[in-house]
Amino acid sequence: MAGRGRGQTPVLIVGAGPVGAVTALTLARYGVPSTVVDRSVLPSAGPTMDVIDGRSMELLRQLGLADRIRAVGIDSHHSLDVLWTRGFTQPPVLVWHCPSVDQMRRQYAAVNDGTAPVEPYQRVLGSVVERLLRQEAAAHPLIDVWPGSAVTAVEATADQVTATVVDRAGRRTITADYLVACDGARSIVRRFLGIDLDPAAESSTLCSVDFRSRDRRLRQYGRAFVTIATAGLTLISRDEYALWTATFPVDGPGNGVADPLAEVQRRLGIGFTVDDLISVVRQDATLAVASTFRAGRVFLAGDAAHPVVPTGVYGASPGIGDAVDLGWKLAGVVNGWAGPRLLDSYEAERRPVALLYRELCADLLEVGRRFGRLAAAGVSPEQLAGFLEVQAHHIDNLGVHFGHRYVGSPVVVTEPGEPPLWSWSEITGSTWPGGRAPSVRLSSGEQLFDRFGPGFTLLDISGYGLGRDLVDQAARRSVPITYLAIDDRAVRACYERQLVLVRPDHYVGWRSDYAPVNWGEILDVITGQGCAVGATGATVLP
Repeated sequence: MAGRGRGQTPVLIVGAGPVGAVTALTLARYGVPSTVVDRSVLPSAGPTMDVIDGRSMELLRQLGLADRIRAVGIDSHHSLDVLWTRGFTQPPVLVWHCPSVDQMRRQYAAVNDGTAPVEPYQRVLGSVVERLLRQEAAAHPLIDVWPGSAVTAVEATADQVTATVVDRAGRRTITADYLVACDGARSIVRRFLGIDLDPAAESSTLCSVDFRSRDRRLRQYGRAFVTIATAGLTLISRDEYALWTATFPVDGPGNGVADPLAEVQRRLGIGFTVDDLISVVRQDATLAVASTFRAGRVFLAGDAAHPVVPTGVYGASPGIGDAVDLGWKLAGVVNGWAGPRLLDSYEAERRPVALLYRELCADLLEVGRRFGRLAAAGVSPEQLAGFLEVQAHHIDNLGVHFGHRYVGSPVVVTEPGEPPLWSWSEITGSTWPGGRAPSVRLSSGEQLFDRFGPGFTLLDISGYGLGRDLVDQAARRSVPITYLAIDDRAVRACYERQLVLVRPDHYVGWRSDYAPVNWGEILDVITGQGCAVGATGATVLP
């Protein structure tokens, strides 16, 4: 399967949303062309998505996009607070406080032991992000974007994928070596492939109301990113000024209620002035993960692979991770230096992540339902606050976003012994294979991650060039690798081994204190050419 194929394009991407665009930009980073088709002519108009978590911002930083996204996002002094209320006729029951980006930067600046990320989260309108990423993709010479093009059929063989596309010019076909479906929760590609969804619970129906209001009564108890009311209403501040989205469960045809805005006011317990009603949308609240993320040469990514209704503190993280993981692996196979097991590792690594987020979203949604049921039963405000207090770990979840471990991945060289402890609320600064490498600031003030190459990076802290020959051997096999010999106190304190091989997505693929005699076998593993090996067979160098 290695090497360039015979399709019109190496990779066909269905969907030009954030996941599709990041997939295309990741491929382009490694010189791989792609074609992106999307049924929409313009980016989404609605204010989809609210938060890009810090781990996703680290990945977008690789593409040179983190600062540009922050420039169009919500100001960094605003927090990520969640306000729980029985209604705006009385003070809130409890507020979950999450520090602002500015506050987090100050916290991170105080430590340099691998437990702080490079980037904090960013609040930003999904429609704004989609527009920026779509423009970035369309401007890239290796990316061919076809707006207004609907995929009506997909056929995959052992050698290539053929998609039928309908646009203003009529019906045409496009062949590709691989296809990546980034076409959302109702993915047409997933349906063509007959891939089932594995739900965590029965889906429900929500009514989402987007509106503008500058009425101060919506801020009478202070600013909050999310307000959750016992009457089953979730109110999200989209821009910290006047743009809001209110969501509540409904049943029946249409939008379920005759006057959605009146229903929002009823559930919030107050009347308020609405400047502009933007949209009313009925949508399925799904908590599901595809039974497989791959069918031959076709892959699912983002909501096509895991249509999970996003909750305020978990956001769109899995989709960006999918795009980068799959992007560099497809590039390796298309460019000829990787084997088929590298593509096998996509599902092995990313599906467990999606399943985790599905359960976390389900758990947080259930907290909201229980809050409503307890309030309706007459439970006192003090008891409600106590119930919510023990659930506040949902917003203090740094380890959830940064602590994924690709256990059992076929392209990670495992080692004996017990893995380091994992923390929900903190990053574990460890180079244990299969986990994210620790991010530290060098004595120069530069971020270590910014020194990593676009391909693999072999970090050598031996002080005598222990890994130089290993990099030369990898280069002779055309494996893209950067040799980073470094002598820095912060790196030595948390990198644990003299040699640490970091993948393009910042995950550790292998580590050792010795230059191994079986380096070729290790390269086979990390590039998907061979079977997994243990960390034995090394030789001790003087």
